[in-house]
Amino acid sequence: MDSVFIAVAVCIGAALLFGYTNGFHDSANAIATSISTRALRPRVALGMAALGNFVGAHLGGKVAATVASGLVELPGGIDGILIVIAGLLGAIAWNFTTWYFGLPTSSSHALFGGMVGATMAGGAVVLWDGIVDKIVLPTIVSPLVGFTLGFLVMIAVYWLFRRGRPDKLNRGFRHAQTASAAAMAIGHGMQDAAKVMGIIILALSVGGYYTEGAPIPEWVYLASAAVMAAGTYAGGWRIIKTMGRKIIDLGPPQGFAAETVASAVLYANTFLLGAPISTTHTITSAIMGVGSTGGKRAVRWGVARSIVIAWIITFPIAALVGALFYLPIQFLA
Repeated sequence: MDSVFIAVAVCIGAALLFGYTNGFHDSANAIATSISTRALRPRVALGMAALGNFVGAHLGGKVAATVASGLVELPGGIDGILIVIAGLLGAIAWNFTTWYFGLPTSSSHALFGGMVGATMAGGAVVLWDGIVDKIVLPTIVSPLVGFTLGFLVMIAVYWLFRRGRPDKLNRGFRHAQTASAAAMAIGHGMQDAAKVMGIIILALSVGGYYTEGAPIPEWVYLASAAVMAAGTYAGGWRIIKTMGRKIIDLGPPQGFAAETVASAVLYANTFLLGAPISTTHTITSAIMGVGSTGGKRAVRWGVARSIVIAWIITFPIAALVGALFYLPIQFLA
């Protein structure tokens, strides 16, 4: 059997494994707030998130195109495919590490970091303009937007419902969270399942099995969505606990506001810019913004600081790990 075909198959398998780890690592993005406010039972929430990821994958074509062709240029054949495999292994290793410690870091940035590190180690071309425009700037802007909008939307909720009975409002917002959590799950699929699709398309392109600009094969949509949905349904309880309980004390109004803001930011970046932003950064910053309306002590800033530090180190550490994986893998060529 052709060695390039085998390498492409292994690479696709690694991409799907990354998608599975992304699912259980980032399932908290969609449903931690709904579980913590008791708007949804855990397995119901996870099932809804899995379905949302499956649906959202079919709406993320622009993000997949950015990942496939806007960040790195790799040599054709087995040399380029080995770089992609090393980058994926770096991302998977970081996902498992941060999941173990319950840190809601970005699987997306682990993927991009792993790819950049492996690409540099392999002597291929990193498209730094694309990295800056599509990753660095959205990474800086999206959390700031999420925090600010979270604060403003929560203030608006307080003002609009200032005369309402708390028990009645909580019941109403629990019902509303079903819709906001579903929107967040679809947004997660549009972003994170699309990144898996982009890596598969990159592997197919490098291996000579895909022509740039051609329609994405339906099996790529289905496979990427399926592993993301399966990983999401498996749950990521360590991270769900951090997101839902350790940053702020979430009530149904706060959960609804955070999910609504985060999903709006995800949709805007997906449809308007095709930018592969971090769903983790977006929802976490929205939760912090919502919580800050309760004063300085409403947000557990020590936990928030640890999360932000993990955000900052994700890209360079994943890049280092991706480069280290490439060192032995290169001899398979």
